[in-house]
Amino acid sequence: MTDPMTAESGYAQLGDLRMYYEQHGVRADGGEPLVLLHGGLFDIEQQFGALLPRLAENRLVVAVDFQGHGRTNDIDRPFGSAAFAGDVIGVLDLLGIERADVFGFSVGGAVAIELAVRHPDRVRRLVASSVSFRATGMRGHDNADAVGSMTVDMIAGTPMEQSYLAKSPHPDRDHLQRLLDKLGATYTGGFPDWTEDDIRGIAAPTLITVGDADMVSLDHAVEFLRLRGGDVNGDFDGLPASQLAVFPGTTHFFGLAHTELVLAAVLPFLDAQEAGPAAIDPDGASA
Repeated sequence: MTDPMTAESGYAQLGDLRMYYEQHGVRADGGEPLVLLHGGLFDIEQQFGALLPRLAENRLVVAVDFQGHGRTNDIDRPFGSAAFAGDVIGVLDLLGIERADVFGFSVGGAVAIELAVRHPDRVRRLVASSVSFRATGMRGHDNADAVGSMTVDMIAGTPMEQSYLAKSPHPDRDHLQRLLDKLGATYTGGFPDWTEDDIRGIAAPTLITVGDADMVSLDHAVEFLRLRGGDVNGDFDGLPASQLAVFPGTTHFFGLAHTELVLAAVLPFLDAQEAGPAAIDPDGASA
């Protein structure tokens, strides 16, 4: 368990995949649950453990371990946002959750975007953290070969290795290497580029977060914001439904490490009153 607030933990059997999930907090009357999606090499506890107590104070929070991560087994299937999004929907269906707010980091952010674009009826609000909607938005996107050649020796002794060996149904370095290989292979198509129209058409109000020393470039984060109807003079045009938070002194792997900064951005966004659809028209104005 991540902390004493865990109301339930279990597994969703999705074909050969036995997907681990946790529920924290209590679902408020009329409130939507929050779904947490971690990044590659992380798991629920590593990514969200410090945030969960506050996130779950006034809402139900559902968190999952992706295929091959944490307590979820690996299967003979490449990693990809479409497959992972289908797994998340499988867990939500098991729990009887029709719609939720979705907070995803890095790989989890890519899955969150997939859900918002392909399954808009399932996403009320979207928090997309340290994620680009196309490969060129990543610093070093041309270094995919280096990422694909990562080895277990490179992460030996790190919390990521220790957590994997402690929790995984396959607690050995061979399976950990397969995890690294599958993550590297996602650079060749596992997480697709989205078009500008895809991003404009997202119905869910969107909070984009990025570190000022992130793998995702600040230019790309601002482009993401503009496509979501942001980067306007709010005093005259009104505040848009979508927002951008840049966390100072923050790299990619530590993108959610400044707990109070993250909560100060995320909680007000999730708690904001609905202001109608947030889809963007072809001219770039809020719908």
